[in-house]
Amino acid sequence: MRAARLGVRDLIRVGSAGLRVRRARAALAALGISIGIATMVAVVGISASSQADLLRQLDDLGTNMLTVKAGQTLQGEDAKLPALSVTMVSRISDVYAVAATGDVEAGVYRTDRIPEGETAGISVRAATLGLLTTVQGRVRTGSWFTAASERYPVVVLGAIAAGRLGVTGAGTQVWLGGRWFTVLGVLDPVPLAPGIDRAALVGWTCAERVLAFDGHPTTVYERSVPQAVEAVRSVLPRTVNPENPEEVSVSRPSDALAARAATAGAFTNLLLGLGAVALLVGGVGVANTMVVSVMERRKEIGLRRALGATRGHIRAQFLTESLLLSGLGGTVGLVLGALVTLGYAFGNQLPAVVPLWAIGGGLAAVVVIGSLAGLYPAVRAAGLSPTVALAA
Repeated sequence: MRAARLGVRDLIRVGSAGLRVRRARAALAALGISIGIATMVAVVGISASSQADLLRQLDDLGTNMLTVKAGQTLQGEDAKLPALSVTMVSRISDVYAVAATGDVEAGVYRTDRIPEGETAGISVRAATLGLLTTVQGRVRTGSWFTAASERYPVVVLGAIAAGRLGVTGAGTQVWLGGRWFTVLGVLDPVPLAPGIDRAALVGWTCAERVLAFDGHPTTVYERSVPQAVEAVRSVLPRTVNPENPEEVSVSRPSDALAARAATAGAFTNLLLGLGAVALLVGGVGVANTMVVSVMERRKEIGLRRALGATRGHIRAQFLTESLLLSGLGGTVGLVLGALVTLGYAFGNQLPAVVPLWAIGGGLAAVVVIGSLAGLYPAVRAAGLSPTVALAA
């Protein structure tokens, strides 16, 4: 007599019967899988969202800006950039924007009652008119310098400097260099020039006339056509300081954003390892649940064998039950991981990204863990003798 075959629907119905009877145990076993999958999906999603934001910033800000700073002399002393550095850099054919800031020996305070030296980390810098355009900064409130206003005692505050001084808008006065300056504007954060965020910027002409600024730039910012960045980088030191090019340091600020993206990826691998450990623990929990289930259901197994069920039927039943249990935990984990990613992205104003490969990898992990966790219990259940199982 030929043994009956179990269809897919029959397998699912038979396999889910044990889960429906022992719901609390099934839920606890699936919880471990859920935590592991949710952790892995959330880690990948949050990292991908952060990287997408960094790449978006790179696209918006461009990778074609270089900064030039003074290095050190052969005697180990701090070097100075020539006063004509901006003019010299502007003569490079592929450069279309150039600006500079220069450190000013002065402090800025909210009132004239604060002791000198308590600057809260705020620097004072002279700025050329083209600075905002070159670094792609934006004015949050107020306005930027004009050819007329940069001659007068007005100041534009970086985002952090404004916060530390308690200034929220234009028109406020601050005590700078021993006299009152009127706040002309407040800037948004400048990702490619974070030093500007902590600075009080004054017009170049005003700094020379009122604050005894020597006219030597501390940092020169330039933008060139993207295809010529490396060529421009190679000629900048000799262009800025023909006599001592070794005293000039050139860097690309966008490299810092790219490094942050790479660091985020490395950190993601560590967290993925932790998620894999949680997933492994969940798989052990499923295997333990299935082994206990086989021990408790020996009479059921013996009765099914006595009624004609083959060893293959029993193996398929318990393997299906293990897969359903893992699948339940995996589905919940995928949903939780995606929700955590969306919540983090919206809360931090990032683009929400849940890579398809992370979802596919989670599903594949569920299938593999469910199969491995259910294999031994299924073989053990199929190996029970009907007479021994019924007598137990």
